[in-house]
Amino acid sequence: MTGHLVDAARAVVGKAQRLYSTGGPDPASDWARAVLHDARSRLDEPLRVALAGTLKAGKSTLLNALVGERVAATDAGECTRLVTWYRDAPSPAVLREDTDGRRGPVPFVRNGEGLSIDLRGVDPARVGRLLVDWPARGLAATTLVDTPGLDSIRETNSRRTLAFVTPDDRPSGADAVVYLMRHAHRNDVGFLEAFADLARGGAGGLGAVGASGTVVVLSRADEIGGGGLDAITTAGQVAKAYRSDPALRPLCQTVVAVDGLLAETARTLRQSEFTALRALARAPRAEVDALLLSADRFCAAEPPAVVAEALASDPDGTRLDGPARQALMDRFGVFGIRSATTVLRRGARTGRGVTDSVSLAAELVKRSGLEELREVLTSRVVGRRDVHKARSALLAVEMVLARAPRPDAAEVAAELERVLSGAHEFTEQRLLAALRQGQVTMPADTQPEAERLLGGDGPDPHARLGVAPGDDVRGAALEALDRWRTRAESPLTSRAAAEVARAVVRSCEGALRAREQ
Repeated sequence: MTGHLVDAARAVVGKAQRLYSTGGPDPASDWARAVLHDARSRLDEPLRVALAGTLKAGKSTLLNALVGERVAATDAGECTRLVTWYRDAPSPAVLREDTDGRRGPVPFVRNGEGLSIDLRGVDPARVGRLLVDWPARGLAATTLVDTPGLDSIRETNSRRTLAFVTPDDRPSGADAVVYLMRHAHRNDVGFLEAFADLARGGAGGLGAVGASGTVVVLSRADEIGGGGLDAITTAGQVAKAYRSDPALRPLCQTVVAVDGLLAETARTLRQSEFTALRALARAPRAEVDALLLSADRFCAAEPPAVVAEALASDPDGTRLDGPARQALMDRFGVFGIRSATTVLRRGARTGRGVTDSVSLAAELVKRSGLEELREVLTSRVVGRRDVHKARSALLAVEMVLARAPRPDAAEVAAELERVLSGAHEFTEQRLLAALRQGQVTMPADTQPEAERLLGGDGPDPHARLGVAPGDDVRGAALEALDRWRTRAESPLTSRAAAEVARAVVRSCEGALRAREQ
């Protein structure tokens, strides 16, 4: 449905490049050519998704979970102070791109703990970004960009992130943003407002990704949920409340809860860890639960005699001494160990379900909330990749025409306006933003359906029409089409609401065409 939009954007950028290829090497023209070159290149790249948030929000940990490998540093080393791109590639490589554009290889090693990048002797102030090429299925559809904490005491770290996500002199370097937070503090809302750029109706202005390109993640969901076995469920309820919060709703696609540490560990689970957890699950539950009252107690205290006896007689010969328990705590956290031992006990008792490392990893991924996030990214972000990429490219042309005007640019400007105003996908984004900000009011019983049909829950026809896979899409689309045509033509409908209704009609027609193709 949207492939034509990328082709149209490519044609507009191409015309702009030809226009600005003439003329001398003055600073304005050089800048314009660089911006247009990047705009043209990113149309043929995977979608760029940045992970942003405050310090210690868990960005690198979540990135590792999404990739399925420990490629991002999670400590406070030099790598966490730089904007780092993770790209799919046939073979591993790490490059440093300096602020002057020069590139050079960076030494790295891959060991049992993951990828370790050696930046000794490198001045971070000189580095524009790190480029990590890594063969991974998790990077096939998107390039993931890890960014420094936005509230870092090192102001240069925050500036690096803002310069990438909301630059002053070009469109955002990201096509979409996953923003991590623990609770919606004032600073979080301020950053989200900058990403959404409410000054341009929430659809995203120059230098912003727009509300439709932003997904909010309640990271450390186990802490939000109190650390109990139902912590993710509790955190999910908090996320659901945030989704309808008038302060957050206009600023993002949706809000989901994820325990990033559990997700990362589950996606990179080792057989030795499974064996250790199974030994704990075989020990008396009450005593193990008492050990797990706190991380310090689990790691520092000697196990109760009955636990030590159970471990000593474990058929696998597992020995959980202090260092081994500390290693488990570092990887899983209290919530992760509780969750893992609980499902292992259930599997041992019933003989079904979780009985090996593969099934344990799958169950822990499910409990972490990662599956919901991946579904949201697939349906609402990657599913709209052509729209996001085309929008970034067209905004680059708009910025160039405004900041480096040419007397012979009328043809390019007219073509740009034609695409921006004629693309229904952009109309949907604009009207969704207007509805969520309250700029357009509709009856309470019709607005949720309008938002859904405009793609608020994803561009897939099933998501738009609110029907399950296998249900009658065509019949649901025809019913919605008839209903919204009546609203669009009613003399009682306000002008703004009628515009929404007409757009919904067109979206229903698009869902019908998609079904028939």
